[in-house]
Amino acid sequence: MSAAARISHPPLQGSQLAMGTLALSLAVFMNVLDSSIANVSIPAISGNLGVSPQQGTWVITSFAVANAISVPLTGWLTMQFGQVKLFMASVLLFVLSSWLCGMAPNIEILIAARILQGAVAGPMIPLSQALLLGSYPSAKSSMALALWGMTTLVAPIIGPLLGGWISDNYSWPWIFYINIPVGLFTAWATWSIYAKRESVTRAIPIDKVGLALLVVWVGALQLMLDKGKELDWFNSGEIILLTVIAVVGLIYFIVWENGQDHPVVDLSLFKGRNFSAGVLAISVGYGLFFGSLVIMPLWLQTQLGYTATEAGKVMAPVGVFAIILSPIIGKILPKVDARRIASLAFLGFALVFFMRARFNTEVDTVSLLIPTLIQGAAMSMFFIPLTSIILSGQAAEKIPAASGLSNFVRIMCGGMGASIMTTIWDDRGTLHHARLTEATGYASPAFVQNMQTMQQAGMPDQAAYAVLDRSISVQASTMAATDIFYMAAIIFLVLIGFVWLTKPKKSSAPVDAGGAH
Repeated sequence: MSAAARISHPPLQGSQLAMGTLALSLAVFMNVLDSSIANVSIPAISGNLGVSPQQGTWVITSFAVANAISVPLTGWLTMQFGQVKLFMASVLLFVLSSWLCGMAPNIEILIAARILQGAVAGPMIPLSQALLLGSYPSAKSSMALALWGMTTLVAPIIGPLLGGWISDNYSWPWIFYINIPVGLFTAWATWSIYAKRESVTRAIPIDKVGLALLVVWVGALQLMLDKGKELDWFNSGEIILLTVIAVVGLIYFIVWENGQDHPVVDLSLFKGRNFSAGVLAISVGYGLFFGSLVIMPLWLQTQLGYTATEAGKVMAPVGVFAIILSPIIGKILPKVDARRIASLAFLGFALVFFMRARFNTEVDTVSLLIPTLIQGAAMSMFFIPLTSIILSGQAAEKIPAASGLSNFVRIMCGGMGASIMTTIWDDRGTLHHARLTEATGYASPAFVQNMQTMQQAGMPDQAAYAVLDRSISVQASTMAATDIFYMAAIIFLVLIGFVWLTKPKKSSAPVDAGGAH
């Protein structure tokens, strides 16, 4: 995409610049919003379509994985069709897939529509950034990036609030239908302003075998993680087959890509210590962060009785400090060792998850909000410094490939992190439920007292047992969630070590401030 991005067009001015900035920002906003708006709506979606909340999370993971796979193709597609045409196609197909999501009559069609939505969303983020940079004079490129990055931080605040409000007051399909007017306006405004600012195109080969292998092994791995619990893991022939396909596909993919002149992803980048350690830190950290964004609203709604709107209010403040601090971090980053800022981010995340590990069934809203606010501060010190480390020392021609590959791994780890964390949550919940149940029965004074109290209130034995079982389930699920939070806190502390394996060097590449998507 770098060659296309260098085509000389005069900067936009006046109303055209304002309209172009608005249109491109709305596209990014719509894209990022859709990766967070569904999180608080999963109980409503799964309940309406007759599946479990764990199966409902496939709506999130399918989008993330399809999005991750399409990101490395952006450069090739841009050279084939041009920035403007590809961006227009991405926006219009996103509108179409949003409509299909809302119309889905069952979970299978909804997941298929989300896969399409994630795939067409991939080019939208990098292309919006490239078009925006081309709209401003080079001296104002930092301001353009700041405006662009701000959009990616506002969307995670509005997403949970809007998703929760729509789910409670209307119906879940409207979380997808709201993309239609936004997308159509964006497409019209973009075409009217950028139609004559197309980048040059030229035919370049694409590694079809590498692309097919990428889809096969990533798809098989995600299916294995999503369906493992439902099919009893390796007691299922289907899970064993998916695992074999994923492992063999990955091995063939690595061997094939290393022998290609035009690989889908440039795996040679992993030979650099900055790149490999930086990508590992940002990807695992993002997987834990994204997984918590799925677990928290599910726990609040399915176990603590929160409405979708209330859960959205708890999750929304995550972007407050991110918005306030990101411009400050961007300004001081050139003067400070990026490893120090990234380490502070991981310490912040560790503190957040240690605080959440102390939650119980009686937790109040203020106690829920405090770590969410701190998490926003950690976010501001997470994406920008780590992206700077990953791109540092890269040759100019390698920057697009390095950015694309790091984003692919990060987004893929986000989807897989959500799958793994929901599976662990379910397994630990079952374990804690079994242990708590062992303490019940008429040999337990507390059990006898509770039963007698409910019987005296006129409750039949069967209803009393159901009330106690529900109480045990809530307690077990809460204990399982705090297990996950404690584990995440420890992993964040370990990741600091990988940050300090890098040796940051001066990089002339502009830092992608919008890593939050």
